Amino acid sequence: MSSSDQKPIYVTKSFIPPIEEYQKNVDRAFKKEWLTNRGELVLELEHKLQDYLGVNQITLHTNGTLPIQIALKALGIHKEVITTPFSYVATTSAIIWEGAKPVFADIDEEHWTIDPKRIEEKITENTQAILATHVFGNPCDIETIEEIALKHGLIVIYDAAHSFGVNYKGESLFNYGHVSTCSFHATKLFHTAEGGASFCNDEKLKHQLFYHHNFGHNGAEEFHGLGINSKMSELQAAMGLTVLPHMEMILSKREAVSKRYEELLSNVEITFIKWRKGATRNYSYFPVLFPSHQIMTQVKEALEKNKIFPRRYFYPSLNKLPYLDHLVTMPVAEDIADRILCLPLSHNISGFDVDRIIEIIIKEML
Repeated sequence: MSSSDQKPIYVTKSFIPPIEEYQKNVDRAFKKEWLTNRGELVLELEHKLQDYLGVNQITLHTNGTLPIQIALKALGIHKEVITTPFSYVATTSAIIWEGAKPVFADIDEEHWTIDPKRIEEKITENTQAILATHVFGNPCDIETIEEIALKHGLIVIYDAAHSFGVNYKGESLFNYGHVSTCSFHATKLFHTAEGGASFCNDEKLKHQLFYHHNFGHNGAEEFHGLGINSKMSELQAAMGLTVLPHMEMILSKREAVSKRYEELLSNVEITFIKWRKGATRNYSYFPVLFPSHQIMTQVKEALEKNKIFPRRYFYPSLNKLPYLDHLVTMPVAEDIADRILCLPLSHNISGFDVDRIIEIIIKEML
């Protein structure tokens, strides 16, 4: 098959469930004539996700960024937030959008999560919170972050956008921190086409997060306080209820692809992320680190010539965003962002295509 005949292969691909299965769930909403405002599909999805994930509670949202913004608002965060430069832009933009100031602490060279040793040196009298990302679902150094937060009286929010299904030391990764958030965007392992969730084990705070996400409502005619609209619709929930039964298949196929990459690239000068001890993996992405920017670019261009599109994820390092009021240097994050590629990984990428990707990488690195 010539390259002109090949279909493009992207870094990820949404799982599209059988249309008739989705239609059955949509029909339920149509028969009820209830499309939003926490109908039966949203309530059912919340309960099923609680059971699947092993969490005490969950609030569903219309996307994965609003839960971070609402957490910052609910917790009164308006000064400095220590955060990671190695994440998707939403982590930093949410802080700025809520009127707070991101203060970057560099990442550790092996796990690529925020380095606790760098956190403490950034704390000032204005520091209110730590907003850390479980990178590609790889947990942060939770215990050390918790110790620092307790010592200094700080809030901990985890951007766990990539962490669906990950357990740490026997329980859901979402159970850590004052608040954890997740994305259910169409490109994620589990998705609702667009959506997200927040998790909180404190009943009082959970109640506050809940009414913030629904205009502040307390019933139809009263209000607890300030709120915005972050509710998930019934049509989004219908997609989630359709995708959820397929999760074991999705995970097993992505695991098989990841292990093939690891096996056949093990003798090439490539570095894999070091997974946190005590954590399960969900195979949400397959990031690889090349020995130099030049080699990464060379490999990327060779793949793209063959209609294969990896992604420089995460790039750029967030401390370089153009709208920051001051620029700082983050040597580790900048170096990793300069050399990283996420290779194509999905539930239905073929063994032939995986082998082709590996063959191109190896050829370019010889």
